[in-house]
Amino acid sequence: MTRFADLMFRIELAIALVMVVGVVVERAVFGCWWAWRQRTDRRYGSLVRAALDGDDAAIRALVASPARHRLILAAQLILPLIDDRNPDRIARTRKIVTTLSLVPIADRYLRSRWWWRRALALRALGLAQVRDRTASIVAALDDDNASVRAAALDSLTDLQDPASLQAVVVRLHDPSLHRGRRVAAMTAFGNACEPFLLDLAEIDVMHRTDYALALAVCGSARARPTLCRWACDSRADVRAAAFEALARVGMDDGAARLAIDALESEHESVREMAAFALQDWAGPGDAAACLGRHLQDSWRVALRAAQSLQKMGPAGLLELQAHAHRQDSAGDLARQMLWELQPQC
Repeated sequence: MTRFADLMFRIELAIALVMVVGVVVERAVFGCWWAWRQRTDRRYGSLVRAALDGDDAAIRALVASPARHRLILAAQLILPLIDDRNPDRIARTRKIVTTLSLVPIADRYLRSRWWWRRALALRALGLAQVRDRTASIVAALDDDNASVRAAALDSLTDLQDPASLQAVVVRLHDPSLHRGRRVAAMTAFGNACEPFLLDLAEIDVMHRTDYALALAVCGSARARPTLCRWACDSRADVRAAAFEALARVGMDDGAARLAIDALESEHESVREMAAFALQDWAGPGDAAACLGRHLQDSWRVALRAAQSLQKMGPAGLLELQAHAHRQDSAGDLARQMLWELQPQC
């Protein structure tokens, strides 16, 4: 029994030593890799910055870099664009990505089991305008990783391929995708989204609010009759979204009458967006006086009314002046709007 216990102790000790050695080796390998990565980042960081500034010599140096360093170069070029969507930087990065022939590497990384490689590949394909990979990018909208799905939306935004338009619009309600990125993708297509949005909205009534908010981004006068009809919907959120979209596409006499009537709605959100929609209206309906009466409404509604009066021209200016003598919140708002209209020294 003593010999058996001694044997077990030796085995456990050996296992413990192997595990300790494994941890030490793992950390040593990771430390070496991290040191190499930092040296490589420093080595190429200045070259990447110079290349983005238009230095041809720096671009040639990047092209001459070893193939094993291309992933690092791609990361340094593309990852900053997650937060910095400056069009000039995107254009310069696109030129360098194309020069470095990163597309074959991106194709390989699209099949990687590592999510960050898939995300990087998607961004590279979008920047390089590789439209024959649109189907692969759309398929990535269903990736298990949220960062990869976000990268796919960014890629479609950069790509602006008409073949992906329907896929972008259909994903408008997908909660697994970042809402801001969904809107940015549709904005990139401009009014091209509008016909498909209007057609879908007639079928998918339950998501009419989302369609109205999308039209607030990419709608045109073509959508006005539909939006006027939605402004009479039984749901307050649909009516509010419809008026928000009308503020973008522009008002006519009929839309203005609906907005003026909606200023008396029992729902704050509807009154707020109705006031917003009237911001440029100078036609019939005495909109300025109606907005003036809402300077004492809830803060959200009152602020929208004051801002619309500020933008309305002479009629709005007179209405603000009529309230400026008051010693309440309405007077404070009126005086603030009038002060903002004065030339600043």
